[in-house]
Amino acid sequence: MSPIHRLDARSPDFDAALTRLLAYDASQDEAIETAVREILRDVQARGDAAILDYTARFDRVQADDLSALEIPRADWLAALDSLPADQRAALEAAADRVRRYHEHQRAETWTYTEPDGTMLGQQVTALDRVGLYVPGGKAAYPSSVLMNAIPAKVAGVPELIMVTPTPGGVRNPMVLAAAALGGADRVFAIGGAQAVGGLAYGTRTLPAVDKIVGPGNAYVAAAKRRVFGTVGIDMIAGPSEILIVADGSTPAEWLAIDLFSQAEHDELAQAILLCPDGGYLDAVQAAIERLLPAQPRADILRISLANRGALIRTDSLEQACGIVNRIAPEHLELSTRDPQALLPLVRHAGAIFLGAYSSESLGDYCAGPNHVLPTARTARFSSPLGVYDFQKRSSLIQVSRAGAQTLGRIAATLATGEGLHAHAASASLRLDP
Repeated sequence: MSPIHRLDARSPDFDAALTRLLAYDASQDEAIETAVREILRDVQARGDAAILDYTARFDRVQADDLSALEIPRADWLAALDSLPADQRAALEAAADRVRRYHEHQRAETWTYTEPDGTMLGQQVTALDRVGLYVPGGKAAYPSSVLMNAIPAKVAGVPELIMVTPTPGGVRNPMVLAAAALGGADRVFAIGGAQAVGGLAYGTRTLPAVDKIVGPGNAYVAAAKRRVFGTVGIDMIAGPSEILIVADGSTPAEWLAIDLFSQAEHDELAQAILLCPDGGYLDAVQAAIERLLPAQPRADILRISLANRGALIRTDSLEQACGIVNRIAPEHLELSTRDPQALLPLVRHAGAIFLGAYSSESLGDYCAGPNHVLPTARTARFSSPLGVYDFQKRSSLIQVSRAGAQTLGRIAATLATGEGLHAHAASASLRLDP
């Protein structure tokens, strides 16, 4: 039995088969929602005391005061110094590349002046304070620290508060090292919905933030969803996705492993390959079957590929790009001889990797662009995390006396038509007699 679906875009039932393959139940677990609602209410009511209670209960970390759970900067720097030389060098190189890329995204204030002297424009300012959630325990991702912290600091955010659970009191040195390199200002050893609530509402010890970013488990995602509106959030991420368009020129083993690179995240991850060459798809399938048993996460891979993975034969590369836009994947590899020729056909994808050497894994860690990407077809209307997520824009309007004569008449006419007479009067008062 094949470990992955085989579909043919030329088949009359292809659309229905693809719809079934892409189906993802994003409904929330009622038990999780109920628990999170109660935790957030408790944090809002009891502040530090509630966070301490939940930290003791869920993370097995006892403290008499929340300030005792703040990790001093000296500990981050010690963690950085304690890393093996190769790990430190890799982390520093990744941080440098991520920073240099995001510096290109920084928006600036702009204005223009009309002939009558009216000045219009846009003032760009950074958020005052941002909270960064970083998973702890088994799931520890220093790369996510860099990807979230660095664009915030490039944007000019003056205060970045990082929270990360430390189950059993165990701290991950690479996460702390990444906090030092990424520019965090304070780090607290707390996690879960209680940390999200503390960041959103503020407590005696934990400052309230303006936006919360960073990945987390189902409880963290539910908490972020609930506090949205009180604070901003980055996104509610779905399972990881990779979609590859190939012409058969890339070694089949490379693309088999590329499919594995996302399918290994969890059983709901999705890995799909599109190619017009049926023989090449046979070669990739054979590579999957040959390489899969030796993978450390083979059990997860088998479930992910069997449930949501597919090798799809298309009529052409152009048809493949049409399917890409329908799927709107988180990660897209254009693994062809001339990927630039296909790029204009792609409208919806979180990150696009061009050519055989541009493996998605490089984007996850060190290429430079952000690895926080839209999933579950949201690339149709949203973008990767970036500096712009930590900046906000204010419109600038300075109307001259001459400009008020033109704009006032327009505004008064429109306001009267809407029945808003005080609006009309406000505009008319500026008109010369």
